[in-house]
Amino acid sequence: MPDAYSYLGPAGTFTWSALGQVPQARGAEWRSVHNVGEALDDVASGRSRGAVIAVENSVEGGVNATHDALSRIPGIRISGEYLVPVDFDLVARPGTALAEVRVVVAHPVAYAQCHLFLDREIPGHAHLPATSNVAAPASLQESDLAQAAVAPAGIAGRYPLEVLASGIGDNRGAVTRFVLVERAGRVPARTGADKTSLIVDLPDEQAGGLLGLLEQFATRGINMSLLQSRPIGDALGRYRFVIDIDGHIEDERIADALLGVKRFSPRVVFLGSYPRADGHRPEVSSRFTDAAFVEARDWLQGLVSGVPERGK
Repeated sequence: MPDAYSYLGPAGTFTWSALGQVPQARGAEWRSVHNVGEALDDVASGRSRGAVIAVENSVEGGVNATHDALSRIPGIRISGEYLVPVDFDLVARPGTALAEVRVVVAHPVAYAQCHLFLDREIPGHAHLPATSNVAAPASLQESDLAQAAVAPAGIAGRYPLEVLASGIGDNRGAVTRFVLVERAGRVPARTGADKTSLIVDLPDEQAGGLLGLLEQFATRGINMSLLQSRPIGDALGRYRFVIDIDGHIEDERIADALLGVKRFSPRVVFLGSYPRADGHRPEVSSRFTDAAFVEARDWLQGLVSGVPERGK
């Protein structure tokens, strides 16, 4: 397998920054691709050893294109996650004044995170979508359709552009979460600070369907850090859910919940168990520790085998 890693390019994107956090990617070839589907296809086909893709933003929530691609492409698993702080500059060709800007080119997610600034400072402007956060400023060199671009902070140093305004993001402290996706294989060892990701179809459209799914986790003391619906696409009212839960598949409570989910749903996609980027260790009630599940299982086995219960 080639020692290459795919990312949404070109160099300078937030995905490029996230890939720089992946230890095994250092010294490897970095393959710039145009979209998430292409990055994951590189992994599934063996063109790349892994791919870094954005899955969630603290402002905009889950990335729909990523979730749909993860649901569609088989044989891949998430093996790690990385957090990248997100901030933006408004850049333009030299000599452009803010008052002259009528059209702003920006990646749709970046535009959504800066719209309060743009609406206030450039009222009545038009938005021209770009394929990436670096493609936006780069396009100013190729076309005069837009007068300014929303770009990652510091990108002006890569192009002959001027910064019209810095730190234009509407939410200070915004963060994008990226994951490393590799070919399906052995799950990374649990660390105690882990996350498990799933995609689960609801079995049918009926009252209480979602509640039945959520109970698989609630009754086992499992916290969900992400729950996002996506249409299955075959009919109105049919949904699947992208789910992140605190814990590792080797944790007794997680394994037991996955068995429940598998019985409940006609289709479960296990995306992986992997270390959390923030190192957070969930607090687990004594009722849901590994020891509690083992004790309960041993008790049941004793009943089946006829071993007398203690105290009787």
